[in-house]
Amino acid sequence: MCGIAGAVDAGGAEPAGVERQLDTLDHRGPDSRGSFVSPQCVVGQTRLAVIDLVTGDPPITNEDGTVGVALNGEIYNYRALADGLRARGHHLRTTGDTEVIAHLVGELEPVEVARRLEGMFAFAAWDGRRGRLVLGRDRLGKKPLYYWTGGSRLVFGSEIKAVLADPAVPREMDPDALPAYLTFGYVPTPGTFFAGIRSVPPGHVLVVEPGAEPRLECYWSPPLPAATAPPMAFAEAVHQARGLLTAAVERRMVADVPLGAFLSGGLDSSAVVAIMAGLSSQPVRTFTIGFTDGSFDERPYARMVAERFGTEHVEFVVTPDAIELVERLVWHHDQPFADSSAIPTYLLSELTRRHVTVALAGDGGDEVFAGYERFVAAGALQRVQWVPGSVRTAVTGVAARIPGGDTRRVVGRAKRFLATADRTPLEAVRALLAPIDDGWRDALLGAPAPPSATDAWRTAWAASEGSDLLTRLLDLNVRTYLLDDLLPKVDRASMAHGLEVRTPLLDQKLMEWVAGLPRTALLRGFETKRVLRAAMATELPPEILRRRKKGFGVPVDRWFRTDLSSYLESMLGSPAARVRAHLEPDAVDRLLSEHRTGTANHGPALFALLTLEIFLRRESW
Repeated sequence: MCGIAGAVDAGGAEPAGVERQLDTLDHRGPDSRGSFVSPQCVVGQTRLAVIDLVTGDPPITNEDGTVGVALNGEIYNYRALADGLRARGHHLRTTGDTEVIAHLVGELEPVEVARRLEGMFAFAAWDGRRGRLVLGRDRLGKKPLYYWTGGSRLVFGSEIKAVLADPAVPREMDPDALPAYLTFGYVPTPGTFFAGIRSVPPGHVLVVEPGAEPRLECYWSPPLPAATAPPMAFAEAVHQARGLLTAAVERRMVADVPLGAFLSGGLDSSAVVAIMAGLSSQPVRTFTIGFTDGSFDERPYARMVAERFGTEHVEFVVTPDAIELVERLVWHHDQPFADSSAIPTYLLSELTRRHVTVALAGDGGDEVFAGYERFVAAGALQRVQWVPGSVRTAVTGVAARIPGGDTRRVVGRAKRFLATADRTPLEAVRALLAPIDDGWRDALLGAPAPPSATDAWRTAWAASEGSDLLTRLLDLNVRTYLLDDLLPKVDRASMAHGLEVRTPLLDQKLMEWVAGLPRTALLRGFETKRVLRAAMATELPPEILRRRKKGFGVPVDRWFRTDLSSYLESMLGSPAARVRAHLEPDAVDRLLSEHRTGTANHGPALFALLTLEIFLRRESW
């Protein structure tokens, strides 16, 4: 992992500018830094050394120095690509993965370069012979890449702060960002909280050529099942799944530095650890984080897996004072971020980095193998669409009067499901994901949210038009929640500590294979992740295989009523709170009051407002 940054300008690009950008990215690459400089373009990189510790420091170029490349991430098939380049007469000076991109850029068109790469990556390549800058982002958006354009200048960076470090880039808030943030808990790709700063979409390259507007070109989209796909027996699917899982994990165990794994005790991380243990001649190093609140604590299950596979296991406990990290997290995200599980993810990354430089994680299992209970709920809602609308509306009214809102308990889950009875499956899933329900969102805004707030959601849904409901929900999840919540959370939390996190369950080959399976191999009735559970049935303890999904949550509901009550009031309840200049103060006060008195549980909504307040207070943006 690394940080990349730079600028291209027909009027000239200065090396001093990229140094200011790289100063903001030291945490992403603490081991070295370097820049490739040409009259029109500067491409810089801070490096976290993981592979090729001797010859891999930047700048990296092709043989004649006409192409310079900076890479953030890992290219898992780089050895095969390097062999092919040598067979075609190329001379490679390093033994790492960045150099293969430099040679490919000299040979191929931009989309074909990105298409050849398997891994997680964001790269910048200046091709001096063509006078062309190519920015590429991996298929799912595991690695971030932002840019701004103005006149003849384009500025890019791994984080928004690296783009803002260029003095040409204005620091203005995008007026469309706030409604979208209150709707989703993040600003959907390609938008950001900053006017003019965009994110390169996953599966795309951005090409900048002389005399032309920058253009985005797509080289990959999430796979959808082919209508003509031949049926596959479940037993054969289980056999193939195990082989693909093993290959995906093995590809991600290549490193010249210490390596370990996150272990929550859930099915996904346990499966990764089980396969790692089978491939490793040494005990796997595993890392777990937990809570004193038993409803959030998964340490007993993680210990069960650690004992099963004889791992070197380390634990850490999160306490309410961890909320002090929120200001640091907002700095790393560069914008508000409403997912409170960023706190334990940050602490887990900090703990893990004390022992290893690379960690494998189980992220993506729910997206690939259909693990979310909301997929089951959406299917149930689809089946009751024949019920008269008046009846479904009445059900939502009943749900609103049910006491309790802890979605980790049966009553809380039932209440949240029933509250969506009058919605389409699409809108129900959005409501189940939202940190703030639509009524409160509109109250905070003082008016109904504009249609633009959900444009990205509708665009993502349209991409799978004609497919079955489960396929559409899986595709939607990859294009929205995975892209803009889960992946940024892990990237920012891990790279804050210079830790590289790899996700085998999001392997390209595995995802494309799963897309061809019958939907019942993934979800049947209330049984989620069928093929994954079956593939790991002989490896994992029954208690792990039978567990319902718990999620990586934080007890903010309780914290905001007890240990952190005065802190929350001081941040949001003060007349000087910045959110009150952007939102309706009365609505903010009602949220605080209802939560404080226990009338309702507004923990996620209040956390969303807290990170917004911290963002608005920062003067350095």
